[in-house]
Amino acid sequence: MASPTRTSDAPFGRMLTAMVTPFTKSGEVDYEGVQRLAVYLVDDQRNDGLIVSGTTGESPTTGDEEKSRLLRAVIEAVGDRATIVAGAGTNDTRHSVELARAAERAGADALLLVTPYYNKPPQEGVHRHFTTIADATGLPSMLYDIPGRSGVPINTDTLLRLAEHPRIVAVKDAKADLFEGSRVMAATDLVFYSGDDTLNLPWLSVGAAGFASVVGHVVGADLATMIERYREGDVAGALAVHRRLLPVVTGIMTRTQGAIMAKAALGLVGQSGGFVRSPLVDATEAQIAELRDDLIAGGVKLADA
Repeated sequence: MASPTRTSDAPFGRMLTAMVTPFTKSGEVDYEGVQRLAVYLVDDQRNDGLIVSGTTGESPTTGDEEKSRLLRAVIEAVGDRATIVAGAGTNDTRHSVELARAAERAGADALLLVTPYYNKPPQEGVHRHFTTIADATGLPSMLYDIPGRSGVPINTDTLLRLAEHPRIVAVKDAKADLFEGSRVMAATDLVFYSGDDTLNLPWLSVGAAGFASVVGHVVGADLATMIERYREGDVAGALAVHRRLLPVVTGIMTRTQGAIMAKAALGLVGQSGGFVRSPLVDATEAQIAELRDDLIAGGVKLADA
């Protein structure tokens, strides 16, 4: 793959996968496995961006030093041909500032900042949280709007205000409100990425730049094709990819937690996603068998095929 796509309408690339973090059976980070996975995602699955230490990377259960080592490992492996976005968001503004600065020192290209979770701040608190982190480094930031997990949305009025910050440039949307997203895109320069694999094609239709995906672990190349076809005006071709991948999205995103099934899917295609860390639990044999059928139905080539 050539150098990563970094344009004003796609500042972090177009096809990004939120990487899982491979752990050993004893619970340690498998840094060699991390690098092998990053190379596979970029070279085989056509990702021009990777998100490291997002929630799919089990960021709530990795320490600060592990996050820095993960970043450095991925940058060493693929940093010359993919945009590396570092998850730095927590529900503690001061801690998030520390993580953002550490990510900048490690060589990240950008930050992913999730809405503060559990403590449910008012919108003014959400605004101050994001602007404080954005002020702390010179890196561009992508906001992660996922109220189903955080408990708090980034309201449209708040997004309009945040768009005024020169380093807040994008939104990973998992709020599933295409109308409000359209309003924000029409009124600002914020670039939207689909953060919900069930709505990838609909987000393209209202102006999203690309995807920040979980199923991209095993069908990133197909999703890149979907983006290309849509942008070339081949809407029917993009729709065909969307429909073919429905079983894959069902298997990875709807049956249990996404990181669990992404790692199981990687195992089925002959890649090592490693184990999960508690409180997550690895996929059961029954879940893996069902996922196997889902991947086959979606046209994914399995290692034992």
